[in-house]
Amino acid sequence: MTETTAFPQDFLWGASTSAYQVEGAWNVDGKGPSVQDIRDVPAGTIDFRDAVDHYHHMKEDVQLFKELGLKAYRLSIAWSRILPEGTGEINEAGIKFYDDLINELLANDIEPVITVFHFDLPAALNEKGGWQNRETITAFREYCHILFERFGDRVKYWLTINEQNMMVLFGSMIWGGEGGYQTAFTENHHMLLAQAEVMRDYHEGHYPGKIGPAPNIALMYPGSDKPEDVLAAQQANALRNWAFLDPAVYGRYNAQFLAIIKQLGVEIPFEDGDGEILRNGTADFIAFNYYNSGTVVAMDSQGELASGDQQTGIGFPGFFKQIDNANLDHTKFGWEIDPIGFRTTINEIYSRYGLPLIITENGMADYDELTADGKIHDQPRIKYLGDHIEQMRLAMADGAEVFGYNPWSAIDLISTHEGLKKRYGFIYVNRHDDGSGNYERYKKDSFAWYRGVIDSDGVQLHDN
Repeated sequence: MTETTAFPQDFLWGASTSAYQVEGAWNVDGKGPSVQDIRDVPAGTIDFRDAVDHYHHMKEDVQLFKELGLKAYRLSIAWSRILPEGTGEINEAGIKFYDDLINELLANDIEPVITVFHFDLPAALNEKGGWQNRETITAFREYCHILFERFGDRVKYWLTINEQNMMVLFGSMIWGGEGGYQTAFTENHHMLLAQAEVMRDYHEGHYPGKIGPAPNIALMYPGSDKPEDVLAAQQANALRNWAFLDPAVYGRYNAQFLAIIKQLGVEIPFEDGDGEILRNGTADFIAFNYYNSGTVVAMDSQGELASGDQQTGIGFPGFFKQIDNANLDHTKFGWEIDPIGFRTTINEIYSRYGLPLIITENGMADYDELTADGKIHDQPRIKYLGDHIEQMRLAMADGAEVFGYNPWSAIDLISTHEGLKKRYGFIYVNRHDDGSGNYERYKKDSFAWYRGVIDSDGVQLHDN
């Protein structure tokens, strides 16, 4: 595959969002509250429960997605819009919204790629212990069964749990969890069981599609050629990456991960039959999100536990700590930029698991500004995405099977931590953290650029 070789004609060029970050309408038409709706609004940001009001702009947004040329749209479904209490009575108004959205996408030749859980556990389930409570596994199966029955005739690609590894390692404020290692890895075990049960249910239901996990995967480099740092990188990859893919693909825990958490004093709460559940529910493909790589060095047992955000600052005393990579540039929000790391991450995943891959998030945040004539000039985003697509092409030339690319995000949306000042979309939404703005949509420069990428099957990457 040369630099000018086109991607396959059936390649799923798309873009992504999540329900709680884009929909708004958090308490209308029967929707129940999620953990996102009841948490405190980060200081200096807008009330994210209104998001960018995709709920009331759905048809307009889908028309923009069609104009963008999308072949796919990765969205998530809000659990509490379907089941306001997390279980029990179905909210038919919620079913109708997603029915209409799926039908609108298909009518415009856009493949829906659906995540069933993206950081928004129903608040009613959280009050009962959330993922700490094994009953949430049953509730998750019930919820997914409803989705498969109502939408499974039209949806070919299902994603189970978005960035489970980020929730476990970094995300108590994201989804309502709290506590130390034991709590986090107990919740993780229950999520792995829920995922396996649902993947088995999907296969046994003979639905006409495929299902897989959607973690955030970033290959971790050693900070030097010292053997201690090479070991630290191996441990970091086991804890951050393979611990979440091995169960989904092989139906078992990663051995090095188990050794690490044992030294942390964690006991996985295995019950009779759990091993069989994991073995019997495995993935058809792997979806993953990539923003940047990571670099780690060994850390002795006297070091301090560190947890920055999902892409920076992770550290586990006695094992490793993440450091800045002086060879890489950074975004304005401090995340490293590593397109070649995208290639190496794709190659590593495919070499380990041999399943087809789809990228479900990849993108660069910036402080986008609307000019007086209604333009948004986001050249850094164009360069970031173009460089990453080129490295994805090279990974495919290396032999990796990649069938889709869905950058974050289709449209501006609410950042989990930083409100509306942190923008990712191809479409600008006139809404701001001070509450001003009218939700009007504007096409950024990257909109026309990405449309050209799609129209050329990935050949036109750097000519605007």
